[in-house]
Amino acid sequence: MVSKPPPLRRGSRNHADQGISEPVAAAEDVEELVQSIPVANSTIPEDDEDLATLDELDELEDIEQHSRLVRLFQSFGSCGISLLVHLMGLLLMAYLTVATYDRSVPTMVEAMFDPRDEDDPVEFELDTQIQVSTEVTPTSVLSSPLADMAVGAEGMIGMPVLDQQVLAEVAAAAEVSQISIDHPLAHAPGFHRLIEAVPDKEFKGDPRAIIDDYAQAMDRIAQELMWMMEKGPLLVIWLFDQSGSMKDDQQEIRERLNNVYLQLGMFGRSQAKYLETSVVCFGEGYLQLTQRPTSDLEEIRAAIDAIPEDPSGKEYMCQAIIRAISTHRDYARRARRQMVLILVSDESGEQDDNRQYIERTVQEAKAANCRIYVLGREAVFGYPYAHVRWRHPQTNRVHWLPIDRGPETAFVEQLQIDGFRRRRDAFPSGFGPYEQCRLARETGGIFFMLPSLESNLVRGEKRKYELEIMRPYRPDLGRRDEIMAERDKYPLRSIIWQCIYDLNPHQSSEVARQIEMRMHFSLNQQEFVRQARAEQAKARNYLVYLARVQKALEAALHHRQQEADPRWQANFDLIYAQLIAYQARIWEYGAACEEFMRNPQTASPTRSSGQVLQDWRISTRKKTLTEESKPYIDRAIELFEVVIENHPGTPWAQRAQWEKDRGFGVHFQPHYDLPIKPLPKDKPIPVPKL
Repeated sequence: MVSKPPPLRRGSRNHADQGISEPVAAAEDVEELVQSIPVANSTIPEDDEDLATLDELDELEDIEQHSRLVRLFQSFGSCGISLLVHLMGLLLMAYLTVATYDRSVPTMVEAMFDPRDEDDPVEFELDTQIQVSTEVTPTSVLSSPLADMAVGAEGMIGMPVLDQQVLAEVAAAAEVSQISIDHPLAHAPGFHRLIEAVPDKEFKGDPRAIIDDYAQAMDRIAQELMWMMEKGPLLVIWLFDQSGSMKDDQQEIRERLNNVYLQLGMFGRSQAKYLETSVVCFGEGYLQLTQRPTSDLEEIRAAIDAIPEDPSGKEYMCQAIIRAISTHRDYARRARRQMVLILVSDESGEQDDNRQYIERTVQEAKAANCRIYVLGREAVFGYPYAHVRWRHPQTNRVHWLPIDRGPETAFVEQLQIDGFRRRRDAFPSGFGPYEQCRLARETGGIFFMLPSLESNLVRGEKRKYELEIMRPYRPDLGRRDEIMAERDKYPLRSIIWQCIYDLNPHQSSEVARQIEMRMHFSLNQQEFVRQARAEQAKARNYLVYLARVQKALEAALHHRQQEADPRWQANFDLIYAQLIAYQARIWEYGAACEEFMRNPQTASPTRSSGQVLQDWRISTRKKTLTEESKPYIDRAIELFEVVIENHPGTPWAQRAQWEKDRGFGVHFQPHYDLPIKPLPKDKPIPVPKL
């Protein structure tokens, strides 16, 4: 920074009093001053005066000049002496002879050329009937870019031929010795040594390996086992889920085991000892299907065929893994075998079991140096359940059977409602269930994410997300308690979690009663009116509750600007838009009930397919009934578009698009289905638990 110079100060008024004269202004003043100087009383010597007097004066002058010279040198000091020395040096250098150079400008030689007129452009037409020549002729050879190469005796192009005599003469003249170049990897360590150099327990596994089918998964597993066998023999534990939905998966793996053994070369007796296999299964309990680890492929297949179906619908996954590792750990140590556990399940396991035993499972696997590979399914986006549609064969009634398939995070990070009730969709998250991915990652294994589109899965969508796009949105796979402590450090994350918890119908039946709206209404008009009035009163309370949650999120908008994690940014953006959209739909829900009560609809009691009218069902549409919902709709659409723009190619953007496509209007539709029959007393079929 350049500062201004200080202001100039004028002279003091008492300068004249101190005897300081003013500066001389002109030459005339100088002359007057010189004339005013008094001359001392001295006499000029005459010609006839004594010469002695003159000599004395000359001597005094010489002494005075000498003293002046001495005083001059003393006043110079060291700086003056240095200046004189340098001046003398410069003068000396000036007398030195310096060679001169001819700086004359060379004569430019110009070549004179006669001006030449430009040729006129040549125009010609191409023959469109020319056919591609398939024969090699001397003309084609000479016009080819390869014409410089050697040409055979019969005019055919030959390979370049080097004159060996010339090469020999050149080599002899230069005395070039024969040069040999080794392969760049000739002295590299072997594959076995490279595998041994990998430090154990110091690398993480892959929590997201997307595959299309079991064939790809089995090929990858065979490759992993082959790499591990470079370090020593293996013990592989196959841990199967006993759910009824896994029967087809078990049979497919059974058939593909032959290919795995073929790739590993394990059919000979001498080779089979390097790989032993044990088959176990789990559900509510734990079952050992092979008496001891075996290399017999037929025995392994028979054990898979013997897996029983567990009717309890329970999958205590973590406890089963602990049991399998502890059962085989001593045998693996005695036999000096590496241990590998391959989990095959289409569910994420019981939530209580996972929360209680997940960290102990990780510790047990690490202590036994056991890698865990998981053949699992994609988790539902921000939701712990998917639903399977099952029709009772005796009553024709449709049941929505829940299965544990998520979430992808340690705690749910999305709303557990769809605006009217608890979610029943199976919207894909792009990641596997939290517990299974954590097990694979912490033990150095792999989570293979199989397609989750089953034919009877409710609202299942086959959608893949690009790995690079999803990388910034990866869930935290750390310990659950550490994740909770980290979440509480950020106000935005705490507020989002509180909003999700307050609107979670799974936390208690009381909350579910307040926020879950009726979706099916009676065909009887009087009963319909009674049900509609009750739902309208609930809708008013629900609107107030949604508005409060919306205000809580709006109060955290400044925290949203400070949030650095793209995943939590997307969570806030989507939930905020959904809360406003759900208020619009609840307004339309109440208006649709009022409209139907005033103008009841009619529908045919049967259809040609044999289905009968069951009830009136709530459905969404584009058309709206009230003006009160318009501001909410406009704002919600704007916010959904922001989510789509800011988080493209992610589940958040796909979910926002799905919410827009649903529409914001509500109306009643006739619901047809097969006639409901009573459950027979003789051998009734229970509703299965998956």
